[in-house]
Amino acid sequence: MLCSLTFHAFSHSFGYDSRRRSNLKLLDETTLMFIAGNLLVLLDVSTKQQRYLRSCSGGGIGALAVHPTREFFTVAEKGNHPIIVVYEYPSLRPCRVLRGGTKCEFSCVDFNLDGSLLASVGGAPDYRLTLWNWRQEEVMQSCKGISQEVYRVSFSPYDPERLTSSGSGHIKFWKIATTFTGLKLQGVMGHFGKTAATDIEGYVELPDGKVVSGTEWGNLLLWEGNTVRVEICQKEERNCHVGMVQPFNLEDGQLMTFGADGAVRVWDLERINTANISSTSSRFEMEPINELVVGHNVWLSSVVRSSLPDSFIWFVQDSNGAIWKLDLSFTNMAADPECLFSFHSGTIQGLDVSKKSHLMATTTLDRSVRVFDFVANRELITTRFNQGGTALSWAPPMVNQSGGLLVTGFEDGVVRLLELYNPQRLQGAAERSPETDAQLRLRQAFKPHNAPVSAVAYDRSGEILATGSSDCTVWFFTVGKWYNPIGYIHVPGPVKALDWSPNSHSESRLLILCHSGHVVEVYSPDPGAQESSKTFKLHNLPRRSFRFKSIKSRIKREEEVKRRQAAKEKKMKERAERFKEIREEGIVFLEEEEEEEKKELPPICFPNPPSPVCCGFYSQPGQFWLSMGGFDAGFLYHCKLSEDQDEDPLQRQDEPFAFRHISDADENPVCSMTFSSDRQLLLCGMQSGSIRVYPLQPGDHSLTSMQAYWALNVHDNQYGHLRHVRCSLDDLFVLTAGDDGNIFCFCLLPPGELQKTLGTKTKIPSPRVGLENEALARDIEDPAAYCIETAKQKMEKDNLRREAELKEAETQRQLVELRRRFKQVLNDNQSLPEHIRLKPEELLLDRRFYEQAEKLKARKVMEVRKQMAWEQERCSIALRKLQEWSEGSLQADIITVVAIRSDHRVSTYRLPAFRWASTPNKPQIINHRNGDGESGQERRKPRADLSKDSQQTEDQCLEEVVLQPAVVPKARVKLGDRQEEKLRKAAEKAEQARAKIERRKHEWSQIYAEKPEEDYMDPEDVQAISEAKENLSEFIKGKQLRVNAELKKKQLAALEEKIHEQQSKMNRRIVALRDSKVRLVSWMAAQAQRLQEVQRGLPAHRRQPPPTLATLLPEESPERKLQVSQATLERYRTLREQRIKCVDQGEQEEAVSLLEQLEKEMKLEEEEDKEKGEDGSSTVSAGTRYDQETQVELSELEVELQMEDEIRLLHEQNCLLQQMESSVCQFDTDLLQLYRHKLHLDSQMKLDDLQLLTLFQEMMLLKQFEKREGELQERLNICIQEEKNISLKLEEYNELLELKRSNIAKLQERESSLQLRERRLDLEELLAEEKSIAKSLKKEIDMLIKKDKLVRTSRQSVETDLELINQEKQLKMDELDVVVPLRLDQIAFLSNGSMPSDLREASVLNRTELHRLQQLKQQLEEENIEQKDLLHQAQLQRNRLVREAKHKVTRIQELELECNELQMKKFGRLVDLEALQMLTGSRRLEELKQEKQLLEAAQAKEIRHWDVKVEEALEASTEAMKTHNELLYKLSTLYEEKTELELKINARQKKLVIFSHRSGLRTLTPSYFLLEPSSPPSLCFHSIINVWMKMLIRVI
Repeated sequence: MLCSLTFHAFSHSFGYDSRRRSNLKLLDETTLMFIAGNLLVLLDVSTKQQRYLRSCSGGGIGALAVHPTREFFTVAEKGNHPIIVVYEYPSLRPCRVLRGGTKCEFSCVDFNLDGSLLASVGGAPDYRLTLWNWRQEEVMQSCKGISQEVYRVSFSPYDPERLTSSGSGHIKFWKIATTFTGLKLQGVMGHFGKTAATDIEGYVELPDGKVVSGTEWGNLLLWEGNTVRVEICQKEERNCHVGMVQPFNLEDGQLMTFGADGAVRVWDLERINTANISSTSSRFEMEPINELVVGHNVWLSSVVRSSLPDSFIWFVQDSNGAIWKLDLSFTNMAADPECLFSFHSGTIQGLDVSKKSHLMATTTLDRSVRVFDFVANRELITTRFNQGGTALSWAPPMVNQSGGLLVTGFEDGVVRLLELYNPQRLQGAAERSPETDAQLRLRQAFKPHNAPVSAVAYDRSGEILATGSSDCTVWFFTVGKWYNPIGYIHVPGPVKALDWSPNSHSESRLLILCHSGHVVEVYSPDPGAQESSKTFKLHNLPRRSFRFKSIKSRIKREEEVKRRQAAKEKKMKERAERFKEIREEGIVFLEEEEEEEKKELPPICFPNPPSPVCCGFYSQPGQFWLSMGGFDAGFLYHCKLSEDQDEDPLQRQDEPFAFRHISDADENPVCSMTFSSDRQLLLCGMQSGSIRVYPLQPGDHSLTSMQAYWALNVHDNQYGHLRHVRCSLDDLFVLTAGDDGNIFCFCLLPPGELQKTLGTKTKIPSPRVGLENEALARDIEDPAAYCIETAKQKMEKDNLRREAELKEAETQRQLVELRRRFKQVLNDNQSLPEHIRLKPEELLLDRRFYEQAEKLKARKVMEVRKQMAWEQERCSIALRKLQEWSEGSLQADIITVVAIRSDHRVSTYRLPAFRWASTPNKPQIINHRNGDGESGQERRKPRADLSKDSQQTEDQCLEEVVLQPAVVPKARVKLGDRQEEKLRKAAEKAEQARAKIERRKHEWSQIYAEKPEEDYMDPEDVQAISEAKENLSEFIKGKQLRVNAELKKKQLAALEEKIHEQQSKMNRRIVALRDSKVRLVSWMAAQAQRLQEVQRGLPAHRRQPPPTLATLLPEESPERKLQVSQATLERYRTLREQRIKCVDQGEQEEAVSLLEQLEKEMKLEEEEDKEKGEDGSSTVSAGTRYDQETQVELSELEVELQMEDEIRLLHEQNCLLQQMESSVCQFDTDLLQLYRHKLHLDSQMKLDDLQLLTLFQEMMLLKQFEKREGELQERLNICIQEEKNISLKLEEYNELLELKRSNIAKLQERESSLQLRERRLDLEELLAEEKSIAKSLKKEIDMLIKKDKLVRTSRQSVETDLELINQEKQLKMDELDVVVPLRLDQIAFLSNGSMPSDLREASVLNRTELHRLQQLKQQLEEENIEQKDLLHQAQLQRNRLVREAKHKVTRIQELELECNELQMKKFGRLVDLEALQMLTGSRRLEELKQEKQLLEAAQAKEIRHWDVKVEEALEASTEAMKTHNELLYKLSTLYEEKTELELKINARQKKLVIFSHRSGLRTLTPSYFLLEPSSPPSLCFHSIINVWMKMLIRVI
């Protein structure tokens, strides 16, 4: 039941939902139309007046479209089964209503070229594309577009039967086909191919059917058919735009694109239409024809063209909160871009109204603070800062009488006091003639927090300001001319809101609402009392805590019990009445009753994590109301602070003592609440964007009268959460602000009466006296500046350090003085006479003094150590933790790279060290069945194998010896060319033979390597079997791989290593981008300096403003915090020496540390440098040669030369500006792409974290089984080892047995051949011994076989136990909860068309995998039949191959015999043919042959010489023989004569003395021999022969 209270009129809309797609339309040349929450705003550009149309259904507006004739426009709404309303223009009367088409909302609509058809696309969950005959209000065709969000749909301007739609990661091409059943929509999805998939916001169709679309990274895609033909970029592969390319326009053969970088570029359509990919690049490069940069920090997202014919005026939607008017004629007379309207961009973070006038102030994260006059419906002033605003409060009159003080909190933790005043009322304002009616001036800035400020509030007396932040701290400040800190407290969670107790309470207390569900109440601190000089923390401030415990499930349970009780009583009454008529029906009712009683009651549950706090307020002392979000939404809870506060605030569980039900709010919590000035109206802002007004009775703290209410949907129902509701000081206005960026004003008076009551203009506060003479307050611009507490702690540490330095300096001074006096005493002693001079040992102090001093020093040191023990231990622990954190857990500081022209920023990951380290020393629990019989074969080999191996080794050694070339000595004779050629050919032939042999060996080794073993299996078959085992769970049931905690630990380590590698790779990319920004900053500084030099030669009206130079923020280079220059160190040393001198001189200074003083001096130097730079630039600009006052008359030639210089400088200026702009845009594009990649990686990292959690749970579960499994595994290992030992012994005994058997057989053969009895008896003894040994071996083998059977039995039992444990582990692991992220379109478990809140009964099933398994089953059945045929064929082939193998073996044996016979015939023995083939020619042999030939030639020559001499000697000897023969003849004659004479003499002298014979032959003369008369004739002949031979030999 609604109350009769209503608002009289909607007053004004101060906001603009600039982030909504296509939220700007043009109805005529002066009227713009856009969506604001649940309203449609018609804005007159010339008069700035607004007209409004409310959503017909109240569910909101989804999309707009304007008819080509501009006589109609459509409004597609949101809600349950929304409608499309067609309005006439300018009458604004609805003429058509289109019903159906989608379930929840329309995302986009569009008319065709002649306006006869309308196309609409729905949002989630159906995404339905519908074609309407809107004049007949009927659907022509409807089908589902795609299961993704659609951004835009449009008809083709050239073919009425074609449509195009685009959206999240897709583009789709539609065709309206005419069939015998009617029209049909046929869609073809666009395939990106090698191009990365991208969201497509804008596209345009070309006359030949091609389509040009944009990308997220700024390039253009040319689509031909449904594929990407080419990607278009600028030269050197620069992107066409920085960021998303959204709207397109095609005109006069030129393509116009609008980008998120604020640039408009014109491209040659003919070149685009004929673009192709080159062979050197995958992109087509071209440059734009024209270009217009609208401004910095501009995001062009939607454009509309003026309705005037031949007009070049365009109206542009800026997603950063503005509407622009552009002249795109690209001529010299074109007007500059004009910003028509400026609004907030994004969520409204803070809103408050003045308590003195009808003024409103707002702030958002777009870094602006705006002040509005909501009576005159105008914006007064906008001020921008370096950081976005997060909280705002208007100071009450008791704090500022003029009502012009604003307290604003920002996202960097800074709180700024801003003064609003009318500059026209300043002294001397008439001379300055200010341009605006209001100004905001910074009064004071301080930084109490290290995180965004979430709430600010003044106490009821206006003496204390409290600020809260998401860093879980609340600060208190004294209010005065300057705000001074009192102190701060810590709270259990991020601060959501602050509420001071009202004046009706006896004491001033602060209620702190934390987002985590905690509520803390603290007393107002004493402004004059300061607990400690070392810190601002308030330790003794009284406080009470409350932690919300959910009672919603219990309330629902009690309501269900009451409902069932009431139903039961009703049934009992009906049953009693009907029993009187029909008794049989009582049984039926009894059964139904029992069935009803069997139903379970709703369970009692508690949300995890706890529900967040939305808002709250005080009711009575110690009591307060809370509005909760999440699970506990739908109620207002009345809570009370307990008196028992001994329990830990983080562990408390406090239940509300009362509650109030909020109708239709289970999924729509109350986000904000405020009261009217008389507290008779409660205004609630809902999460759905609606406002509710509840009338209350006076003094109703329990809200018992909170029944009827008035409701109105004002903001967007999906994302327009209404977080701020305020009433004006006179309760005539209500102002609302939501997350959709809209600000609405409602008035309770008619416009005429309002003007009579309030007038048309609101009074702006007057400035303070002397404001114009005050210096500007110093702002905190550095986001990394110290907060108040950190600065104080730093100052305390600096004070301690300074005191220690002073004390050390004083001690040093005393020591220096004592040394000086001691040296003086020594000098005086040396100047005395020797007889009275003290000896050196007499000058030494008594050793007892030294001992006493040492004891005193040790005692003092001990006392100091005792005093500092706790601090020393704390510092050592902190240092150790810091070292572990910096060295172990983190590998680098976080580097944040910030874009230059946008708010995008990307930060590196913190790289933690690996928590899991693999321990390979632990035995792995694996299946040992596959490798049981391999150990024995690896350890021992049969003797035959050993002998074979040894024989092979000997053969290899012999082959190496044969093939090893002999050592060739150094050649002594140079060979001829023929011999060299012969040797070379022999070597080549041997090398070829060697290569051929090696190649043949390699081929044989490959053949033997490829030769399958006896148990060989085809890898394809093995893979198929493994896949079958993985896919068919029944096949592998009970045979799964055993896993343990160590294996899971390795999986964890591998996953963490993968995460670490991906994060490291992203960090390297971010650091590289940071380095590029560093280079860009230095390069832009140089370019700016060059630009300044160029502009010195240009007149002032020709100079273009230089772009804002990019700067490096501290978070972009954190390593510079620890970098100190040499100049800084020198300055520190100088300051330290000056401080010591001042202390020596007794001067007193302020308690300022050296480091702070040094920091201040460095900042002052930087400011002076900046001022000098500005002065220099101003002097340069003032001192140009184009100064009109000092300009002299120039000749025509000088004027012409001056014009040439000016044109050259203008061109250079434009080039410099363009280069700087393009570099900045390129950098922002790279950062945006990297930002998107990092977002994608973040999502992947979340999935990996979920997998890590699952693996960790499995590892902890497996650790529970580790002890039992380890014992069984140890037993299994013992059994396996025993089995291996037994198998080894069996092999050894079998070999020995075989050896003995062979010995026995040999002995039996010898026994049969021996005849001698003695020898036969010896053999019998040996035989008996061998048989006994063989018998014992046989017994040992039998015993080992029995033992092996026992070991195998025990092993099987242990394996069975292990298998049972493995199954138990698997069951436990299957019971673990695994997080599976799902999209909404993947959930088919629906109840009454909606998804139930409880999904425990649902099951997760991979539909694709199920279909794949079904198909696989059919394929396996077919494959089974096919494999049977293949098996039969394989068997036949195997038999054929066996026969061929036997034949080939026989043939090989025959060939070997033939080869051996040939070798025996040729060589007489078997030789190595390969060694013969590889023998090369011997150089030494050839050299010896050459030497032999030379020697033979020399000896032949000498022989010929001696032959000549021999012939000469023979001739001489022949002559001599002839002579001798003659002489011999004469001698023989003489001998005969002599004989005759002797006979005669003998006869005469017989009686004379007989002479003896002489033996030698005496040569008397060379010509004859003289013989003794007594020599016999034979002796004479022999003597002559001997002489002749001697002569002959001498001659030779």
